[in-house]
Amino acid sequence: MFGNKLVVDMIDRSAESRTDRRRFLRAAGAAGMGAVGAGLVGSAVMNAGPAQAGTASETVAAAAPSDGAVLNFALNLEYLEAEFYSWAVHGHGLADKLTSGKQARGGVVGGAKVPFKTARIRKYAAEIAGDELAHVKFLRGALGGAAVSRPKIDIKNSFTAAARAAGLIGAKQKFDPFANEDNFLLGAFLFEDVGVTAYKGAAPLIDNKTYLEAAAGIMAVEAYHAATIRTALYEKGMGKAAGAISMARDSLDGKNDRDQGITWKGMANIVPANPAGIAYSRSPGQVLNVVYLNPNAVKKGGFFPNGVHGDVTTSA
Repeated sequence: MFGNKLVVDMIDRSAESRTDRRRFLRAAGAAGMGAVGAGLVGSAVMNAGPAQAGTASETVAAAAPSDGAVLNFALNLEYLEAEFYSWAVHGHGLADKLTSGKQARGGVVGGAKVPFKTARIRKYAAEIAGDELAHVKFLRGALGGAAVSRPKIDIKNSFTAAARAAGLIGAKQKFDPFANEDNFLLGAFLFEDVGVTAYKGAAPLIDNKTYLEAAAGIMAVEAYHAATIRTALYEKGMGKAAGAISMARDSLDGKNDRDQGITWKGMANIVPANPAGIAYSRSPGQVLNVVYLNPNAVKKGGFFPNGVHGDVTTSA
């Protein structure tokens, strides 16, 4: 991800313009979970109410959340992904020094080392786990003392609720994403596509080519993750289960179609895109609909039983 020197250089370049500095922070927020934080800015602008008198740029500045809110929103989601992958690969969660911060730190419910049977899938998981850990470290470094602590995270009961909603299991059955590599892949699939769609929603807001290039690189990394998980599921012939999860996600984030399974008309569908080959978008509120496992406007639930930390906490 971004090195310290690049971060400092980008901030220095943007010092003459508050707007440009905000663009940088959108890109920085993008480093977390496929730019969920950057998508937050796009949502704030697109969902803003009638503007007061002033220029369009003033309206954007007024509607956009604070820099800290953008980065902390991304950090919440990074905590979730990093905990999931760390437990799956290493059999333990994040170190305490990486989970402290503003607001009361929550614990993690669930988690276990996955008994991988396929060497390449274990290696895929290990690489992704390393990337997600790096995201947490980067965002915490960028936020400094303003970083929120890890909220309470549920990677046990939440997966059972999601699997029931998707029709993968019965009303009294339980789903453990750490029980085997097939379950792990389905759990990872639930996360990865959401991050890519969230990041894409922020792209129109990035005008500076330097920032856009860096943000595009981050999106590429997250898209690689998603494609790897989708490919592994496809190779295992798990299109029906993945399709059920896709439909369940789509039922949570509004009426528009923002999701696709891994097969389409009998063909592989590794890249979910519209007819023009363009990825779909989700706002932060829609992302929270998915992780809260609730189609309504709520402040907690699902993977975050007590909600996320920071200023942006309500689903769409």
